[in-house]
Amino acid sequence: MRLAFVARRTLSTLFVGASLLALPAAAMAQAPAAPPPPSVELTTLNAREVPLSYSYAGRVSAFREVQVRAQVGGILMERAYVEGARVKAGDVLFRVDPKTYEAEVAKAEAQLQTAEAQLAQATRDKVRAVELFARQVGSQKSRDDALSAVDLAGAAVAAAKAQLKAAQINLDYATVRAPIDGVTSLDVVPEGSLIGVGSTDSLLTTITQLDPVYVNFSFTDANAAEIRQIAEAQKHPTESNKLTASITFGDGSTYGTTGEIDFTSSSIDTQTGTIRSRAVFANPDFRLIPGQFVRVTIGGMSLPSAIVIPEIAVLQGPKGKFVYTVDDKGVAAMAPVTLGQSVEGGWIVTEGLKSGDQVVTSGVIKVRPGAPVAASKTTVQTAQAN
Repeated sequence: MRLAFVARRTLSTLFVGASLLALPAAAMAQAPAAPPPPSVELTTLNAREVPLSYSYAGRVSAFREVQVRAQVGGILMERAYVEGARVKAGDVLFRVDPKTYEAEVAKAEAQLQTAEAQLAQATRDKVRAVELFARQVGSQKSRDDALSAVDLAGAAVAAAKAQLKAAQINLDYATVRAPIDGVTSLDVVPEGSLIGVGSTDSLLTTITQLDPVYVNFSFTDANAAEIRQIAEAQKHPTESNKLTASITFGDGSTYGTTGEIDFTSSSIDTQTGTIRSRAVFANPDFRLIPGQFVRVTIGGMSLPSAIVIPEIAVLQGPKGKFVYTVDDKGVAAMAPVTLGQSVEGGWIVTEGLKSGDQVVTSGVIKVRPGAPVAASKTTVQTAQAN
């Protein structure tokens, strides 16, 4: 009886032990397989020429603004233009009472006639004096006096002509004409007023030339240094008069005509720390108005052999921005990058990548440094000729 119990206990112990030995094998058989490499999309980088642009706040100003002032005094008889209208250079704007100046012209003409008559008489006297002296009838002094009289009479004629010219100029000034093409302002002095030629009583109106117009803007010294570096890197250095400018209005619409940079200051404004610059734009429809705020985009530059990466490929780490690159074995690695300007298609990379590198552009969240990846799609950037 006791032997049978011992035998049963021994068999049970053996069965339990065998079951325990079988557990690790069963557990190993049920463990999941290692996950496959994450599927990502790659972009093979190619150096290419990239056009660059810079955008600044700008303000429109008139190409020229001219004060129209009276150059002779008198009663303002007429305003011959419509206030706010376009005028052409030479158009009549005002008329000053011309009677006084017409009289001055008539007086000067009479003085000229007198001087010319005196010159004619002096010339005849000279001829007689020379003949008498040649026949030894007249004295040398008489001859010399006659010659001098001709010279004096000639000078008097010249003076009379100058006086006539001055009188005619004043008469012409009585008709005030537009000095430039442009748009007139309100008149300052009403018709019938007495005007003078001083700084306080001679202003009649103002003409503003609106075609073309200037757009003034400023950029930082850092931008200036960057543009200079780009110019030095190009085969044909960029000159300020070769840079193009475009305008965007506050509502997002664009101005259809491009302009050119015609001025850049040679010094930095000590108050703002910026460099003043100016672009000139054709404005035949007067769409650009002095004082208007616009957005100016400067172009005409390009960066040769630039590396551009899509924005989606750039990640931010504790030590700065980086991307994931993949080597020829399909293993990912972190590559710290230094980014330059944002352009169409992504960011310009100034340091960290080179032509031919493969960068992860989709599925970056699944990538781990040193781990393999599976490329589901590889895009090769198009290299543009420099």
